[in-house]
Amino acid sequence: MHAHGGHGHSHGTGRVLRISLAVTLLYVVLLVVAGIRAHSLALLSEAGHNLSDFLALLLSLVAVFLEGRPPSATKTYGYRRAGVLAALVNSVSLVLVSFLIFYEAFQRIQHPEHVRAGVMIGVAAAGVVINGVIALLLWRSGRDVNVRSALLHEVGDTLSTAAVIAGGFAILWTGQYWIDAALSFGIGALILWSSIGIVRETLNILLEGTPRGMSLEAVESAMRKIAGVSDVHDLHVWSIGSENHALSAHVKIADMATSESDTILREINEKLGRGFGIHHTTIQLEHVVCETPHSCVIAVPDDEREHAPSDHDRRDHAH
Repeated sequence: MHAHGGHGHSHGTGRVLRISLAVTLLYVVLLVVAGIRAHSLALLSEAGHNLSDFLALLLSLVAVFLEGRPPSATKTYGYRRAGVLAALVNSVSLVLVSFLIFYEAFQRIQHPEHVRAGVMIGVAAAGVVINGVIALLLWRSGRDVNVRSALLHEVGDTLSTAAVIAGGFAILWTGQYWIDAALSFGIGALILWSSIGIVRETLNILLEGTPRGMSLEAVESAMRKIAGVSDVHDLHVWSIGSENHALSAHVKIADMATSESDTILREINEKLGRGFGIHHTTIQLEHVVCETPHSCVIAVPDDEREHAPSDHDRRDHAH
């Protein structure tokens, strides 16, 4: 049942991404043509921004396809990190785009050009509608880091095209063409700000850091509060994909029957799933004190050592 639901979700996300790709490509062509005709760097910056959106959506679509492939003997977790890699490439490309916009805006502000503000306003108004609709579709289709990286592209575009409209009116009222270059600086700053957060999150996942927004201390505290658990150590929490978290830990419990310890194990997994969204766990139960925190050695009491058969006794028994 769970796998079937995931397939349906991936299919819906893929359809949204395909529609978004087609619409975005058409809008990029419109922006380039209009930017050249209007001599507007802001519109050409928007074209570059939307072209990066097109590549982002394309990478996201490829990632959705790969994430839907089942695990194999060589890829035991499947391809869940394909979306994370796509998000990293998307966000790094946005950083590069923002610096290119900064450079062009600096050149333009030193040598302002006549800008046809009316064309700016009309094309930007169409962009607000197009990018706003795409952003809404992406927001409704999924919340993993891959989709969110594409969503950030679209939200950034919606806001920046809205700023272009305001800038167009400002140019009409004041006749100051440097406003076009100033808008480009603002668009570049918005792109840079939105992309850095995704870069940090994807790198954290790839480096198997603690998932964003999750406290390792809170996870350990919740596990310790379960009846029968006396100690938790060697605890690790990481993300397989942006929404797939995993945990491994050593848990010390009192000496008891296997059926009783299985009850504790089920309770641990239920609490981790409900409270933290952790559904993939590897938990080692221990009934003795762990002498070293990262390499559990079972301590043998002295009286057991005294009664343990020596090598000589074992050889005599064998004979």
